[in-house]
Amino acid sequence: MPGPKAVVFDLGKVLVDFDYSIAGRRIAARAKLSAAEVQRFIDHSPLLFRFETGQLSQDQFFEEVRRATGFDGTRDEFTGFFSDIFSPIPPMLRLHADLRDRRVPVYLFSNTNELAVGHIRKHFSFFSQFDGYICSYEHGAMKPDAKLYEVVERTSGLAGSELFYLDDRPENVDAGALRGWQAVLHENAEKSHRALAASGLLQGPAVGG
Repeated sequence: MPGPKAVVFDLGKVLVDFDYSIAGRRIAARAKLSAAEVQRFIDHSPLLFRFETGQLSQDQFFEEVRRATGFDGTRDEFTGFFSDIFSPIPPMLRLHADLRDRRVPVYLFSNTNELAVGHIRKHFSFFSQFDGYICSYEHGAMKPDAKLYEVVERTSGLAGSELFYLDDRPENVDAGALRGWQAVLHENAEKSHRALAASGLLQGPAVGG
């Protein structure tokens, strides 16, 4: 089995943390629903899936949320409330930087949306440091749909065990493993570092923090 030649990173809960309750509280302060109701509507209704598979534009997503919640702010206010929910995971960003220093190709592979990507690109410098980006909203599919994994393979020019994949969702990891990827469930930075070191892509002690 050939060793991995590139690392594929999930984004949320791997490189950055996120908390939709932050958006729920901010939007609810200008809406007719409670914070919990707003969060539940955004996070658990079909709306977010449609947005993150490119079926809704940013304007359409805003209008859907506005109608459902009674939000009375501007679209710009909503954009800030909805997207400013991320915080960095420092040991994983150091791991990403270490791979870049070793000239290991790295790819971002995420179920996400335009508002989140715009915010992260603006506020987190690491986001510019990838060899390719595979985001659900640009391809009309979400992990674990095989279609999106095929895009990773086409984008990277790699397949099977040439790809080392980190994701925090078991179903997404399983879908990668079915394709022969060296897929690892991300649970903490130390575990992911050990797995990368075992693969030969990374050396040195596990990152702390």
